[in-house]
Amino acid sequence: MKKLYLLILFAYSIPAIAQVNPYKDAVAKKADAMLSKTIAWRRDFHEHPELGNHEVRTAGIIAKHLQSLGIEVQTGVATTGVVGILKGGKPGPVVALRADMDALPVTERTAVPFASKVKTMYNGAEVGVMHACGHDSHMAILMTVAEILSSMKSELHGTVKFIFQPAEEGLPAGEKGGAEEMVKQGVMENPHVDAVFGLHIQSYQPAGTISYRPGPDMAAVNPMKIVVKGRSSHGAYPWSSVDPIVVSAQIINSLQTIVSRNLQITRNGAVVTIGAINGGNRSNIIPETVTMLGTVRTLNDDDEKMIIERVKTIVTKTAEAAGATAEVTIPYEHHYPITYNDPALVARMLPTLQATAGADNVILRNAETGAEDFSFYEQKAPGIFIHLGGLPKGGDPVTAPAHHTPDFFIDESGFSLGVKALCNLTLDYMAGAKKK
Repeated sequence: MKKLYLLILFAYSIPAIAQVNPYKDAVAKKADAMLSKTIAWRRDFHEHPELGNHEVRTAGIIAKHLQSLGIEVQTGVATTGVVGILKGGKPGPVVALRADMDALPVTERTAVPFASKVKTMYNGAEVGVMHACGHDSHMAILMTVAEILSSMKSELHGTVKFIFQPAEEGLPAGEKGGAEEMVKQGVMENPHVDAVFGLHIQSYQPAGTISYRPGPDMAAVNPMKIVVKGRSSHGAYPWSSVDPIVVSAQIINSLQTIVSRNLQITRNGAVVTIGAINGGNRSNIIPETVTMLGTVRTLNDDDEKMIIERVKTIVTKTAEAAGATAEVTIPYEHHYPITYNDPALVARMLPTLQATAGADNVILRNAETGAEDFSFYEQKAPGIFIHLGGLPKGGDPVTAPAHHTPDFFIDESGFSLGVKALCNLTLDYMAGAKKK
């Protein structure tokens, strides 16, 4: 492990030498010329957002655009997904580029003229719908990339797969979708993908910058459900009960010791969170059952196994000690693997990012406990997930509206950098494969 760490550290400390890309200037010129078109696509998607597995209008616009470029198009993949296949004029590898399409059940509060007014039903309640995580930006960027690369079709050394994915944000209980379903339906095969690239715009990162991280970049996700069963009684006679509320409180406190006492925090971070607790319906009745929902986030496979086992032990044994019982379901509903950027691929493509954005604008970032289902693609092929700045010039990253909130805001000036980055990653990867 120590030797591997030193090798990776050395790889990122040596001066980067940009690969020769004869199309770099042409890509930059086209991306800048198309910025207004990219913004227009983004604003249209933003004004007409659709939740996961319901991106019907969105998918239709994307499919029509790809077809207009002469790209082979598959629709209805994993419910509403769209896949475009661009076969270059010369032999070479297959590169996949991914953008997510779904919006969130969030009511928009921004003052932009293209703000969403859409409402829909979600989990039995009427909600607002908003692109509060930048997926509208991702789609517009990839549509632009498709137009630029298709104009260079005869010069491409290989094939490009454009993956427009539904339901990255998750789904109501009982539905399937997202990257996991796209992979199950063969999106990384026929033809087999050799490398996959994706990006995510960030409201707190300055526009005009790209951040990256080799190895674990974003956390694995294990949602959990805990059901504590005791014995009900009148609230005036608690000695007649086995109080599941008290037991749940003890469980919650004990779960916090996993990260503080069982995790080797100098190696990796992790999170154990209880986000919902429900039990009882009156002030004077001790209920029989309490249900809790939570999440475990980890950046290391060994930590994931350890924490899951500790959660199960703490929950069941704490309940047993109080005379209650408890059941733990983990993962509950879904599981996302670690978003793991292949270190060798990062080392190979870092010069491309630096040549595209300028070395000072390419930043090594810290791993984070947010999650991305882009991780499912990276389990099938080496991949890199980069982060694109969307914070307006002079903005404060601390006070920038967070993702998944009603005030989420993105500076559109950084879109052309995202376009250039995905184009150049594709072209340089193909050029490097050609030389082998």
